[in-house]
Amino acid sequence: MGEARGFGAIVIGDEILRGKRADKHFPKLVALLAARGLTLAWCEYLGDDPARITATLARTLPGPDVVFCFGGIGATPDDHTRQCAAAAAGVSLALHPDAEAAIRGRFGGETTALRLRMGEFPAGSTIIPNAYNQIPGFSLGDHHFLPGFPVMAWPMVEWVLDTRYAHLHHQRPEAEASIRVFGSAESTLTPLMEAIEARFRRLKVFSLPSVGEDGTRRHIELGVRGDPREVAEAIETMKAGVTASGATWEPLPACE
Repeated sequence: MGEARGFGAIVIGDEILRGKRADKHFPKLVALLAARGLTLAWCEYLGDDPARITATLARTLPGPDVVFCFGGIGATPDDHTRQCAAAAAGVSLALHPDAEAAIRGRFGGETTALRLRMGEFPAGSTIIPNAYNQIPGFSLGDHHFLPGFPVMAWPMVEWVLDTRYAHLHHQRPEAEASIRVFGSAESTLTPLMEAIEARFRRLKVFSLPSVGEDGTRRHIELGVRGDPREVAEAIETMKAGVTASGATWEPLPACE
């Protein structure tokens, strides 16, 4: 695969940052990736600020990550994503012939210059079909630009994943195991966590403390995540280390 590749997300819209709408893209993208044995490495939220959008895309476009960008690809004054993507890539906007055909097919004699503007993408883009209303999104390299509407965006994400990245599905299987620890503190358990990560190089250790706000006793969820071949031995090592420290623990269901 060459350079390490992850999956990222950019969610654009003042309505998200101002709390007028709750973002639904993040949890759905996590679920769509997980169904294919993939994970999300990062997510950024941006308002409708052209300078910030352009700067963000100028940083991410040259990188190795596959990025899904939600929102701002329409033709109203607060939609800037198409223009910002072009600026970040150093190319011009142009009416994509496949997008033009899709838009004309959708609107027929009611096609207007404003509607055609929704098919103006950065030069070199390819289109992402939109089964909901035929107004496509676009891909620029490994960046994929989608509408903000979930009913449109999520099937488009699936199309991209299954059309462009099927070869990555389930290539890096991952498992997880954890225990709930009582009577200890993260600082006390840190040496154990460091020792496990040093011994099991294909795993990450995680620690999720709770102060009992969910109705349980104060505890720490302590676990390992990564290569399934190492998880079983690592969690047993963790259990033994917690017991040796004088704390108690209870098992939690394994995740794969």
